[in-house]
Amino acid sequence: MSAQPESGQAELTGNVMFYKQPEPLSLERHRSLGAKRVDRPFQFLGASHVVPITVNEFGVAAGSYPVIFAGEKKTPLAVMGIRGGENVFVDRSGELDPEIYLPAFVRRYPFVFASDGQNERLLVCIDRAAPMIGENPEVPFFNGDEPSQYTQDAIEFCKEFERHRLGTETFVKTIDDLGLFEEKDITLSQNLPDGKQEQARIADYFAISEEKLNALPIDKVQMLREQGMFGPIYAHLISLLSWPKIINRGLTIANAEMQAQTRANTPLA
Repeated sequence: MSAQPESGQAELTGNVMFYKQPEPLSLERHRSLGAKRVDRPFQFLGASHVVPITVNEFGVAAGSYPVIFAGEKKTPLAVMGIRGGENVFVDRSGELDPEIYLPAFVRRYPFVFASDGQNERLLVCIDRAAPMIGENPEVPFFNGDEPSQYTQDAIEFCKEFERHRLGTETFVKTIDDLGLFEEKDITLSQNLPDGKQEQARIADYFAISEEKLNALPIDKVQMLREQGMFGPIYAHLISLLSWPKIINRGLTIANAEMQAQTRANTPLA
């Protein structure tokens, strides 16, 4: 892992949510750049209804939204909306609800580690398209020829995130190897104009099964306890109780949009 800003240009591979123009941080290219204060710095989050989350965050996130596992890799995700492209915790102006827990995946922005595509090194990168990055910054990336304290702190945060990401992969693999995942779905009853009800599926996901967990042999239970996995497991299960909150917020937004559309289409008397 390269935790130092790169002096040369490297070719990056892969895509990361939210990052439109990632570039390896370098003294030559970014000497005059840095971060400045902007209004609504997390406005970009408004277009994402799910955000990756690491296992160490399950406990603090459980009171804000459901934490689910999705896809072939069973990636842990914070559910922040019921419709693609809509985050129920970000209003139309781009303001983030200050009462929710903000995942580290979002807080590290505009910094990120990325692979150079050659020898699998992880390079420190910035999203050059980030609105808070620019010339004449309030906080520079470099002081002279050395990374500023701001940059050093951001790199340390990314290092910590990477450690937690790897720990999350270990957690998921352990749960999967023990056969504790079960497929689940969330559906919503909708009233049709003819008075009938229609079931609309909101999400298909994986969750840890309490039944399978309770049926584990004692030696496996002890292994999970020794590895400190019961805390995240129960935090995940508790977080699923937040589904109604997410659904209600989503329905409130949808109803407001329908009412606004109706008013727009109603001719003036």
